[in-house]
Amino acid sequence: MNNSIQGALSKVPEVTLMFWIIKIVATTLGETGGDAVSMSMNLGYLVGTVIFAAVFFVAVIAQIKAKTFQPLLYWTTIIATTTVGTTLADFADRSLGIGYAGGTTLLLALLFGSLFLWHRALGSVSVNTVSTPKAEMFYWVTIMFSQTLGTALGDWTADTAGLGYTGAAIVFGALLALVVVAYYWTDLSHVLLFWAAFILTRPLGAVVGDFLDKPVSAGGLALSRYSASAALFAFILISILLFKQRAAKAAH
Repeated sequence: MNNSIQGALSKVPEVTLMFWIIKIVATTLGETGGDAVSMSMNLGYLVGTVIFAAVFFVAVIAQIKAKTFQPLLYWTTIIATTTVGTTLADFADRSLGIGYAGGTTLLLALLFGSLFLWHRALGSVSVNTVSTPKAEMFYWVTIMFSQTLGTALGDWTADTAGLGYTGAAIVFGALLALVVVAYYWTDLSHVLLFWAAFILTRPLGAVVGDFLDKPVSAGGLALSRYSASAALFAFILISILLFKQRAAKAAH
């Protein structure tokens, strides 16, 4: 790839239907994978968070050092954010006693703060601008907050609000459908709608993940967290290999 073409590309994938499918499956994997380590392995939320945070930092460093968009590396980093988001949210909500409402409020503030600082520093929060180390740092910090928020919000909706996993999935699915409608039939900012969809896919994945591995008595299917995580990971890997992803065009 010559310099002129490389300079016109972002370090993140083009936003397509397959992007959103893989994103939702990745967030579901984050829930089952995070629970597998913290619960099934009995390591606890804090140890699980430390493990996944280490993976996340290594993946982000590798992502920033990469010269071009690398699909496997990108989605590895996304999965790392979903798993650390799961264990971190559970640690804050349950171990620290903040609760789902407190955790959701705190993380929402951190997410908006990250977006605000990103926009103030670089003038845009569009994914098409993610082509420099500084922009990438803002991008991944924002994503980590959104993934952690999604876990807390999903648990709050399913448990505290009493909607259950199926009811919560319907709510977040309906909200995503409204974002799609707004994208195609309104003049709302596409950057705003992207982040709205990105944030909403996380609680959707969280409640679907809980539905897969939680006990039947709690409204789940009681599937093995290990087998569910392996199946989700296999789907993501096959999708990446079969459907070629292109880097997003960088904004000029």
